[in-house]
Amino acid sequence: LCPQVPELEKATVRIRQPERVRGIIRTLREQGVAKLQVISDFDMTLSRFGCNGRRCPTSHSDVDSVLFPSAMLQLKDLLHYYYPIEIDPNRTLEEKRPLMVEWWTRAHELLVQQKIRKGDIAQLVRESEAMLRYRHGDEFFDQLHKNNIPLFIFSAGIGDVLEEIIRQADVFHSNVKVVSNYMDFNDDGVLMHFKEPLIHTYNKNNTVLQGTQYFQQLSSRTSIILLGDSMGDLTMADGIPKVENILKIGFLNDKVEERRGKYLEAYDIVLESDETLDVVNGILRYILTE
Repeated sequence: LCPQVPELEKATVRIRQPERVRGIIRTLREQGVAKLQVISDFDMTLSRFGCNGRRCPTSHSDVDSVLFPSAMLQLKDLLHYYYPIEIDPNRTLEEKRPLMVEWWTRAHELLVQQKIRKGDIAQLVRESEAMLRYRHGDEFFDQLHKNNIPLFIFSAGIGDVLEEIIRQADVFHSNVKVVSNYMDFNDDGVLMHFKEPLIHTYNKNNTVLQGTQYFQQLSSRTSIILLGDSMGDLTMADGIPKVENILKIGFLNDKVEERRGKYLEAYDIVLESDETLDVVNGILRYILTE
């Protein structure tokens, strides 16, 4: 496909329009580093989906260990009810959106009832199995930082937790900006509620970025690499004033056969059950070499 990016030959890679993708990658390189920005989801995109044969924790499930067993059961029940709806390829976004709001609201209410303490978050992350994608997750962050490329992480997870995961991996560099669901603690450091706006899988777009000047300040950054693992991640670049080139890379982690067609239509490159950032790093290396 692209001899300069041998990682694209990996067995996990699927591309519907190879010529088009080759053209986008070449243009991203020609446009240069000064025009590039990266927009990414976090849970199961920059962090791993599976570890040792089971699901890795997410920034939401990372707080499970401080919950009462009854609350953990309730959160699991919510997951089993709403997750199949979230990934159902036969339901429309209009059907899904109100149900996602319902899921997130109920989950956040449960967490608030647990009186989670701000001081416990670092320890929770240290003891959890949540981790960045296998092999060279840090290379991704470090390459972007070294070349002053902005990394915008747009997450429907819990911002306090995912920031701590990145911090403990020593890659929370100055070029990283996170928009997510943040906890609001009282003066004693106890969780009281979640700050507005609520961000769920299917409203990761300009509606929740109103009033933030982030993309306006980066208006010269018209080349975009977008990384996601759901259909909801495709709108993450909607707030950018001017997009000249965009490469959309999708991690298809689960129900691969059933969702492949939809992903191949929506994303330029689809990575199936790939726990690494090899392909992304390979593309970045090619773009960044003089």
